[in-house]
Amino acid sequence: MKRIIWLTTTLVFISLLSYAGGYQVRLQGQKQNGMGLIGTSMNFGASSIFYNPGALSMMKTEYSFDLGSSIIKSHVLYQSSASSYQSETDNPLSFPSYFYGATKLSDRLTLGLGFYTPYGSTSQWPDDWAGNNLIQKISLQAFFIQPTISYKFTDKLSFGVGLVLVQGNVDLKKALPYSSDSYVNLKGSDFNIGFNAGLFYQATEKLSIGLDYRSQVKMNVNGGQAVFYIPESLESIVSPTNTFSAELPLPANLDFGISYQITDRFLAALEVNYVMWSVYKELSFEFEENGDLLNNTNKREYSDTFIPRIGLEYVLNDMFTFRGGAYYDSTPTNPNYFTPETVSLDTYAYTFGISIQATQNLGVDLTYLGTHGIESEKMYEPAQFGGTYKTAAAIFGFGINYNF
Repeated sequence: MKRIIWLTTTLVFISLLSYAGGYQVRLQGQKQNGMGLIGTSMNFGASSIFYNPGALSMMKTEYSFDLGSSIIKSHVLYQSSASSYQSETDNPLSFPSYFYGATKLSDRLTLGLGFYTPYGSTSQWPDDWAGNNLIQKISLQAFFIQPTISYKFTDKLSFGVGLVLVQGNVDLKKALPYSSDSYVNLKGSDFNIGFNAGLFYQATEKLSIGLDYRSQVKMNVNGGQAVFYIPESLESIVSPTNTFSAELPLPANLDFGISYQITDRFLAALEVNYVMWSVYKELSFEFEENGDLLNNTNKREYSDTFIPRIGLEYVLNDMFTFRGGAYYDSTPTNPNYFTPETVSLDTYAYTFGISIQATQNLGVDLTYLGTHGIESEKMYEPAQFGGTYKTAAAIFGFGINYNF
C-alpha cells in the first residue's frame, strides 16, 4: 500500500518539472522557433523578453508587440520488454501561447512585459494499458508573467533583467490495483518567483553575442489534494481524501549564443543551452493524514544536460524571410527511475519558418517543428515497470508582430 501511494503522488511533481524545461521545447517566439529555437544572440524585438532581456533595449523601433501560439500533436509508443505488448498515447492537441509588449522610455532604457505558457498539455494513455497503475491521464497548465527592464550601456553592450512569476496547476488520474473502478485523482498548484537576466553584445556590425540566465525556481506545493476512490475496507488504512506538501526545484538554465551576418541576406547562428538538472536528486512527501504510512523520499538522480542548436536565416526580399534550424536534446532522466507520465528521451529536432512582412509595421510568422525521441529501453525500478519507448511530435506555429 505504501509503495502504491507514493508512486501516485510522485507524478504530480514530475509533471510540474515538464514545463520547467524537461523537454526544452521553448515555444516562446515564432522567429526563434524557425531557427532551431535560437534567440539568445538575436534581436527580434519584444520576444527578447524571454530569450535575452539584454537585447530588448537594442530593438530598432520605439514600440514592439509580439503574440503567437503553437499547436502540438505528440504521441508516445511503449513496447513491453517481456512480450510483444504495445500501447500508445492518445494525446489531445495543446496550444502553448505567448504575448510580449515593449516600449523605449529613452534611447537607452526599455521596459517590457511578457506572458507565456511554456507548457499547457494533456498526456493520455488508455485506461487499461499495462502501466495504468503509474499513469492514465495528466493535464498540465503553466503560466509565466515577466515584467522586464533593459538598459543599453553603449551602442554595443546592453543588459536586461526580468522578474518571473510562475503559476503551475496539475490534474492527474491513475488506476489503483484494488478493483476495476479504483483510481486516484490528484490536484496540486503553486505560485513562486524567479528571474531572467541577460547580456547582449553587438561586437561588430555582423557579429552579435548573447548570454542569458534563467534562475532556479522552487515549487513548494502545500495543501495538494489527493482523492482515493478505493474499496471501503481500505478506508481505515488510507484516508479517501488527503492533503500533502512537497518541494521541487525547477532547474536553472544558462544559454550562450553567437550570430553572424555572413552576407546582407544570409545569417547563421549557434547556441548552447546548459540545463542544471542535477539539482533534482529526490522528492520528499509529507501528508496531513496517514503521515507515518505515506511519507516517503524517492530518488530521481537527474543529470545536467547541454542542448546544442544551429539556425539559419535568409532574407529573400522585403516581404519574405526563410528560416531553418536543428538541435539535439539529451534526456536528463536516470534510466533506472524512468516514469511513463513524462517520457523524455534523447531527441533530435528540425525546424522551418517563414516570415511575411504584410505592411511596413505588421509581420506574420509561420513555423514547423518536428521532434523524434530515439527509441530506448527504460526501467522504473520502484514499480519494476520497464520497456522500450519512442516519441514524436509535430508542432505548427503562428505569430503576429507589430513594430512602430
